[in-house]
Amino acid sequence: MSSPRPRLLFVTDLAYQARGRRYCDEDIFLTSRLRHTFDIALCHPLDAAALMGSFDAVVVRNSGPVLHYRAAYDEFRARALADGVRVHNQLTGKGDMAGKQYLLDLYAAGYPVIPTVDRPQDLGRLPEADAYVVKPKLGADSIGLRTVPREELAGLARGDVLVQPHIDFRYEVSFYFVDRAFQYALHAPRTDRRWELERYEPTAADLAFAQRFVDWNTVDHGIQRVDACRAPDGRLLLVELEDLNPYLSLDLLQDHVRDAFVTAMTMSLHRLLGATSSP
Repeated sequence: MSSPRPRLLFVTDLAYQARGRRYCDEDIFLTSRLRHTFDIALCHPLDAAALMGSFDAVVVRNSGPVLHYRAAYDEFRARALADGVRVHNQLTGKGDMAGKQYLLDLYAAGYPVIPTVDRPQDLGRLPEADAYVVKPKLGADSIGLRTVPREELAGLARGDVLVQPHIDFRYEVSFYFVDRAFQYALHAPRTDRRWELERYEPTAADLAFAQRFVDWNTVDHGIQRVDACRAPDGRLLLVELEDLNPYLSLDLLQDHVRDAFVTAMTMSLHRLLGATSSP
Protein backbone atom coordinates (compact mmCIF):
# COMPACT_ATOMS: atom_id res chain seq x y z
CA MET A 1 0.00 0.00 0.00
CA SER A 2 1.46 3.38 -1.01
CA SER A 3 2.16 6.04 1.60
CA PRO A 4 -0.27 8.96 1.74
CA ARG A 5 0.89 12.11 0.00
CA PRO A 6 1.85 15.13 2.13
CA ARG A 7 -1.02 17.52 2.81
CA LEU A 8 -0.36 21.24 2.29
CA LEU A 9 -2.50 24.17 3.38
CA PHE A 10 -1.83 26.86 0.77
CA VAL A 11 -2.62 30.31 2.20
CA THR A 12 -3.59 32.90 -0.41
CA ASP A 13 -6.07 35.69 -1.00
CA LEU A 14 -7.31 35.07 -4.53
CA ALA A 15 -9.38 38.26 -4.44
CA TYR A 16 -6.51 40.57 -3.46
CA GLN A 17 -6.14 43.48 -5.89
CA ALA A 18 -2.58 44.65 -6.55
CA ARG A 19 -1.44 47.39 -8.88
CA GLY A 20 -0.09 45.96 -12.11
CA ARG A 21 -0.21 42.33 -10.96
CA ARG A 22 -2.72 39.50 -10.73
CA TYR A 23 -1.71 37.62 -7.61
CA CYS A 24 -4.43 35.01 -8.06
CA ASP A 25 -3.07 33.81 -11.41
CA GLU A 26 0.31 33.06 -9.88
CA ASP A 27 -1.13 30.96 -7.07
CA ILE A 28 -3.52 29.13 -9.38
CA PHE A 29 -0.51 28.17 -11.50
CA LEU A 30 1.65 27.17 -8.53
CA THR A 31 -0.99 24.99 -6.93
CA SER A 32 -1.74 23.32 -10.27
CA ARG A 33 1.89 22.25 -10.47
CA LEU A 34 2.44 21.39 -6.81
CA ARG A 35 -0.69 19.25 -6.89
CA HIS A 36 1.31 16.66 -8.88
CA THR A 37 3.25 15.91 -5.70
CA PHE A 38 1.13 17.09 -2.76
CA ASP A 39 -2.51 17.10 -1.66
CA ILE A 40 -3.36 20.79 -1.50
CA ALA A 41 -6.17 22.87 -0.05
CA LEU A 42 -6.35 26.65 -0.48
CA CYS A 43 -7.54 28.99 2.25
CA HIS A 44 -7.79 32.68 2.98
CA PRO A 45 -5.25 34.05 5.52
CA LEU A 46 -8.10 34.73 7.97
CA ASP A 47 -8.81 30.99 8.11
CA ALA A 48 -5.25 29.67 8.35
CA ALA A 49 -4.96 29.43 12.14
CA ALA A 50 -8.17 27.41 12.45
CA LEU A 51 -7.34 24.98 9.63
CA MET A 52 -3.59 24.38 9.79
CA GLY A 53 -3.72 21.61 12.39
CA SER A 54 -5.08 19.18 9.79
CA PHE A 55 -2.11 19.54 7.42
CA ASP A 56 1.51 18.48 7.28
CA ALA A 57 2.72 21.97 6.40
CA VAL A 58 1.46 25.46 5.62
CA VAL A 59 2.56 27.42 2.54
CA VAL A 60 2.08 31.18 2.83
CA ARG A 61 2.00 32.70 -0.63
CA ASN A 62 0.17 35.71 -2.11
CA SER A 63 -1.82 36.50 1.02
CA GLY A 64 -1.68 40.31 0.74
CA PRO A 65 -0.20 42.84 3.19
CA VAL A 66 -0.40 41.58 6.79
CA LEU A 67 -1.47 45.02 8.01
CA HIS A 68 -4.92 44.32 6.51
CA TYR A 69 -5.42 41.41 8.95
CA ARG A 70 -2.82 42.01 11.67
CA ALA A 71 -4.65 40.31 14.55
CA ALA A 72 -5.39 37.16 12.53
CA TYR A 73 -1.80 36.94 11.32
CA ASP A 74 -0.42 37.37 14.83
CA GLU A 75 -2.69 34.56 16.03
CA PHE A 76 -1.60 32.32 13.16
CA ARG A 77 2.06 33.01 13.82
CA ALA A 78 1.81 32.47 17.59
CA ARG A 79 -0.12 29.22 17.25
CA ALA A 80 2.16 27.90 14.51
CA LEU A 81 5.26 28.55 16.61
CA ALA A 82 3.69 27.11 19.77
CA ASP A 83 2.47 23.95 18.01
CA GLY A 84 5.59 23.39 15.89
CA VAL A 85 3.70 23.74 12.61
CA ARG A 86 5.93 23.56 9.55
CA VAL A 87 5.52 26.83 7.66
CA HIS A 88 6.92 27.86 4.29
CA ASN A 89 8.28 30.51 4.52
CA GLN A 90 9.86 29.58 7.81
CA LEU A 91 8.73 32.01 10.52
CA THR A 92 12.25 32.94 11.60
CA GLY A 93 12.81 35.62 8.94
CA LYS A 94 14.46 38.91 9.87
CA GLY A 95 13.36 40.79 6.74
CA ASP A 96 9.89 42.14 5.94
CA MET A 97 8.38 39.28 7.92
CA ALA A 98 9.42 41.17 11.06
CA GLY A 99 8.74 44.70 9.80
CA LYS A 100 11.25 47.23 8.46
CA GLN A 101 13.65 47.33 11.41
CA TYR A 102 16.15 45.30 9.41
CA LEU A 103 16.81 48.29 7.13
CA LEU A 104 17.97 50.29 10.15
CA ASP A 105 20.05 47.41 11.47
CA LEU A 106 21.71 46.66 8.14
CA TYR A 107 22.48 50.32 7.43
CA ALA A 108 24.00 50.74 10.89
CA ALA A 109 26.10 47.62 10.28
CA GLY A 110 27.52 48.99 7.03
CA TYR A 111 25.61 46.88 4.53
CA PRO A 112 24.85 48.37 1.08
CA VAL A 113 21.37 49.61 1.95
CA ILE A 114 19.56 52.84 1.12
CA PRO A 115 20.49 55.11 4.05
CA THR A 116 17.73 54.70 6.65
CA VAL A 117 16.99 56.28 10.05
CA ASP A 118 13.93 56.54 12.29
CA ARG A 119 14.78 59.20 14.92
CA PRO A 120 15.10 63.00 14.69
CA GLN A 121 18.60 62.89 16.24
CA ASP A 122 19.79 60.59 13.44
CA LEU A 123 18.60 62.71 10.51
CA GLY A 124 22.10 64.13 10.18
CA ARG A 125 23.33 60.68 9.13
CA LEU A 126 21.33 60.92 5.91
CA PRO A 127 22.96 62.42 2.82
CA GLU A 128 21.60 65.67 1.45
CA ALA A 129 18.81 65.13 -1.06
CA ASP A 130 16.17 67.15 -2.88
CA ALA A 131 13.47 65.11 -1.12
CA TYR A 132 13.08 62.27 1.36
CA VAL A 133 10.91 59.17 1.48
CA VAL A 134 8.95 58.48 4.66
CA LYS A 135 7.23 55.11 5.14
CA PRO A 136 5.71 53.16 8.05
CA LYS A 137 7.87 50.50 9.69
CA LEU A 138 5.00 48.04 9.35
CA GLY A 139 4.00 49.17 5.87
CA ALA A 140 3.73 47.15 2.67
CA ASP A 141 2.86 47.69 -0.99
CA SER A 142 3.80 51.40 -0.68
CA ILE A 143 0.90 51.93 1.75
CA GLY A 144 1.50 55.12 3.73
CA LEU A 145 4.60 56.08 1.72
CA ARG A 146 5.21 59.82 1.30
CA THR A 147 7.86 62.02 -0.29
CA VAL A 148 8.61 65.23 1.65
CA PRO A 149 11.20 68.06 1.77
CA ARG A 150 13.89 67.97 4.47
CA GLU A 151 12.30 70.74 6.55
CA GLU A 152 9.32 68.48 7.28
CA LEU A 153 11.35 65.53 8.54
CA ALA A 154 11.81 66.52 12.18
CA GLY A 155 8.11 66.21 12.92
CA LEU A 156 7.83 62.85 11.16
CA ALA A 157 10.85 60.88 12.40
CA ARG A 158 9.48 59.65 15.71
CA GLY A 159 10.28 55.94 15.74
CA ASP A 160 7.30 54.48 13.91
CA VAL A 161 8.40 55.51 10.42
CA LEU A 162 11.55 55.16 8.34
CA VAL A 163 13.21 58.10 6.60
CA GLN A 164 15.38 57.65 3.50
CA PRO A 165 16.80 60.05 0.91
CA HIS A 166 14.96 60.03 -2.39
CA ILE A 167 17.43 58.49 -4.84
CA ASP A 168 17.25 59.06 -8.59
CA PHE A 169 18.22 55.48 -9.29
CA ARG A 170 18.74 54.06 -12.78
CA TYR A 171 16.43 51.07 -12.34
CA GLU A 172 15.17 48.52 -9.82
CA VAL A 173 16.12 44.85 -9.92
CA SER A 174 14.82 41.85 -7.98
CA PHE A 175 16.65 38.59 -7.24
CA TYR A 176 14.60 35.50 -6.38
CA PHE A 177 15.87 32.69 -4.15
CA VAL A 178 14.56 29.36 -2.86
CA ASP A 179 16.28 28.03 0.28
CA ARG A 180 19.21 30.44 -0.26
CA ALA A 181 19.75 29.23 -3.84
CA PHE A 182 19.42 31.83 -6.63
CA GLN A 183 16.71 31.14 -9.21
CA TYR A 184 16.32 34.16 -11.52
CA ALA A 185 16.35 37.96 -11.66
CA LEU A 186 14.01 40.57 -13.15
CA HIS A 187 14.36 44.31 -13.48
CA ALA A 188 12.19 47.35 -14.12
CA PRO A 189 14.04 49.48 -16.70
CA ARG A 190 11.52 52.33 -16.33
CA THR A 191 11.66 53.91 -12.89
CA ASP A 192 8.04 55.07 -13.07
CA ARG A 193 6.72 51.56 -13.83
CA ARG A 194 7.86 49.29 -11.03
CA TRP A 195 5.95 46.21 -12.17
CA GLU A 196 6.76 46.34 -15.87
CA LEU A 197 9.54 43.82 -15.45
CA GLU A 198 11.95 42.27 -17.89
CA ARG A 199 14.45 39.44 -17.59
CA TYR A 200 17.79 40.43 -16.13
CA GLU A 201 21.13 38.66 -16.42
CA PRO A 202 22.99 39.39 -13.18
CA THR A 203 26.74 39.75 -13.02
CA ALA A 204 28.82 37.87 -10.49
CA ALA A 205 28.96 41.07 -8.41
CA ASP A 206 25.16 41.40 -8.58
CA LEU A 207 24.70 37.85 -7.32
CA ALA A 208 27.22 38.33 -4.53
CA PHE A 209 25.30 41.45 -3.45
CA ALA A 210 21.96 39.62 -3.30
CA GLN A 211 23.38 36.45 -1.77
CA ARG A 212 24.83 38.47 1.10
CA PHE A 213 21.37 39.45 2.31
CA VAL A 214 19.87 35.99 1.85
CA ASP A 215 22.73 34.49 3.85
CA TRP A 216 22.27 37.16 6.55
CA ASN A 217 18.63 36.19 6.93
CA THR A 218 17.50 33.20 8.97
CA VAL A 219 15.19 31.43 6.52
CA ASP A 220 16.34 27.92 5.61
CA HIS A 221 13.00 26.85 4.09
CA GLY A 222 11.26 29.37 1.87
CA ILE A 223 11.30 31.93 -0.93
CA GLN A 224 13.07 35.26 -0.66
CA ARG A 225 13.11 38.25 -2.99
CA VAL A 226 15.94 40.76 -2.73
CA ASP A 227 14.82 44.11 -4.17
CA ALA A 228 17.56 46.60 -5.02
CA CYS A 229 18.10 49.79 -6.97
CA ARG A 230 21.03 50.78 -9.16
CA ALA A 231 22.29 54.07 -7.72
CA PRO A 232 23.63 56.86 -9.96
CA ASP A 233 27.21 55.81 -9.08
CA GLY A 234 26.54 52.25 -10.29
CA ARG A 235 26.25 50.58 -6.90
CA LEU A 236 23.36 48.33 -5.94
CA LEU A 237 21.54 49.32 -2.77
CA LEU A 238 19.01 47.18 -0.93
CA VAL A 239 15.44 48.45 -1.07
CA GLU A 240 13.65 45.52 0.54
CA LEU A 241 14.24 41.96 1.70
CA GLU A 242 10.88 40.28 1.18
CA ASP A 243 10.73 37.01 3.13
CA LEU A 244 7.04 36.69 4.02
CA ASN A 245 5.03 36.34 0.80
CA PRO A 246 7.00 37.77 -2.11
CA TYR A 247 5.23 38.07 -5.45
CA LEU A 248 7.24 36.08 -8.00
CA SER A 249 6.19 37.38 -11.45
CA LEU A 250 6.26 33.81 -12.74
CA ASP A 251 4.26 34.77 -15.81
CA LEU A 252 7.25 36.72 -17.14
CA LEU A 253 9.65 33.78 -17.10
CA GLN A 254 10.69 31.46 -19.88
CA ASP A 255 9.14 28.02 -19.55
CA HIS A 256 12.36 26.30 -18.51
CA VAL A 257 13.08 28.93 -15.83
CA ARG A 258 9.55 28.67 -14.46
CA ASP A 259 9.79 24.86 -14.46
CA ALA A 260 13.10 25.03 -12.61
CA PHE A 261 11.54 27.31 -9.99
CA VAL A 262 8.64 24.90 -9.41
CA THR A 263 11.13 22.05 -9.04
CA ALA A 264 13.18 24.07 -6.54
CA MET A 265 10.06 24.95 -4.53
CA THR A 266 8.92 21.31 -4.55
CA MET A 267 12.30 20.15 -3.24
CA SER A 268 12.23 22.90 -0.63
CA LEU A 269 8.86 21.68 0.62
CA HIS A 270 10.15 18.11 0.80
CA ARG A 271 13.11 19.32 2.86
CA LEU A 272 10.74 21.21 5.16
CA LEU A 273 8.54 18.13 5.58
CA GLY A 274 11.61 16.05 6.39
CA ALA A 275 12.81 18.45 9.08
CA THR A 276 12.28 17.29 12.66
CA SER A 277 11.00 20.72 13.57
CA SER A 278 10.69 24.01 11.74
CA PRO A 279 9.13 27.22 13.10
